[in-house]
Amino acid sequence: MANEIEQLQPQGLWHYFAEICKVPRPSKHEEKIREYLISFGKSHNLETINANGNVLIRKAASKGYEDAPSLLLQAHMDMVCEKNADVDHDFTKDPIVPYIDGDWVKAKGTTLGADDGMGVAAMMAVLADDSIEHGPLECLFTFDEETGLSGAKEMPEGILVSKYLVNLDSEDDGEFCIGCAGGVDTTVTFTFQPQPVPAGVMFFKVTLNGLQGGHSGSDIDKNRGNAVQLLARFVNTLSAAMPVSLAAFNGGNLRNAIAREASAVVGIPVAKKEQIRVLANLFLADLQGEYPNEPGLKLSVDSLVEDASSSVIDSVTAQNLVAALVACPHGVMGMSQDLAGLVETSTNLASVKMNADNTILVTTSQRSSVASRKEEVKNKVAAVFRLAGAAVSHGDGYPGWKPNVKSAIKDILVESYSTLFGQTPTVGAIHAGLECGLFLEKYPDLDMISCGPTLRGVHSPAEKVEIKTVEKFWLLLLDVLKRMKSLK
Repeated sequence: MANEIEQLQPQGLWHYFAEICKVPRPSKHEEKIREYLISFGKSHNLETINANGNVLIRKAASKGYEDAPSLLLQAHMDMVCEKNADVDHDFTKDPIVPYIDGDWVKAKGTTLGADDGMGVAAMMAVLADDSIEHGPLECLFTFDEETGLSGAKEMPEGILVSKYLVNLDSEDDGEFCIGCAGGVDTTVTFTFQPQPVPAGVMFFKVTLNGLQGGHSGSDIDKNRGNAVQLLARFVNTLSAAMPVSLAAFNGGNLRNAIAREASAVVGIPVAKKEQIRVLANLFLADLQGEYPNEPGLKLSVDSLVEDASSSVIDSVTAQNLVAALVACPHGVMGMSQDLAGLVETSTNLASVKMNADNTILVTTSQRSSVASRKEEVKNKVAAVFRLAGAAVSHGDGYPGWKPNVKSAIKDILVESYSTLFGQTPTVGAIHAGLECGLFLEKYPDLDMISCGPTLRGVHSPAEKVEIKTVEKFWLLLLDVLKRMKSLK
């Protein structure tokens, strides 16, 4: 539990990680963590600024490091809030419960929040420890990174003084990032007319769950099942075999998470009640053959009382919705021509939500390191849903971060890691989005790099952080702070 976590090394970092696990910090609801960080900064007599909702804390150089250039450390204060369906947890008030499982730290049935709680805790530990040697420091805690990069977008121009930035939001020990994809969200709205339930109909709830899910950027190339699309496939298969009345369809959660669970309420003729189970078993067998990496995959069919629904979605909208979900592009759309193994362009069919006003909201997210390809896949997704009669809109999106291979801060981190651990780290770009591209728009002279400990299963309840890499991450950060004296 939290107190056992605090016995891990480095104790300062783990202490603050355990502390922030107690503070609710869902994306777009960062009030409590923001207040906590501001109180922390002031309690340590550090210059603390509320920068349009972001928290900026400055610490003067330690003795002998006054002439070192200012360094900006940066992490986001919010976290993705995902939980297993059988877990009772309110992310707006309940604490995350971390625990040690062998070589990893995990959370009880929820996301852990190591993304980016590790970065937040590391900065707090540096700020709180006056024995650490460092030059002038700026520590920036941004808000709403996970659902819109809002904090980076709202960051005022002219407030930062540092030329060098180390983003603490990467997920692989020994791998440094100097570039990332840009992204844009596409939202779709179907409007339906409720219709009376046809005579002789029996309702079933069909649930597809047990998938791994994961990050829609870093995990999109791992051939993980998308619960929304797979369930739509089953409803489509069912509709080809018998009359189907669709009463509800919901699945997925966040735009940047691969959908792990989805459910639909369908009405079928009573005479077909045995056939639906047969079709479900056959379909599940097909999926198990397609996704051998999804051992937890389940498809369940549960009968409901006859009056389980007072109405159904009109048949035209229901057919269009299911067809569009089946046809919607999802997954890798292209690989990088410059960096082997790097996804260039992808799209994520993230969620479907039924609303009380007779609308159905579908959310998707597109990413690419090539701006024109991002536009292409955005328009491709839009075309599918417009053909299905839905209204489509796009978010503002965010820019990518073009790698700077001549980066001085990159050279510092590579030299430090190589010296400390006796191996040369890899340097490259990632398919996930980082805030660095937005910082670069407002501060074009920033020299940036991203690093972090090893995380797995981010954006899902399987999220975990590897304990030994947290200590390496900390030792690297301390050494880099010292080495900043060599830069001008």
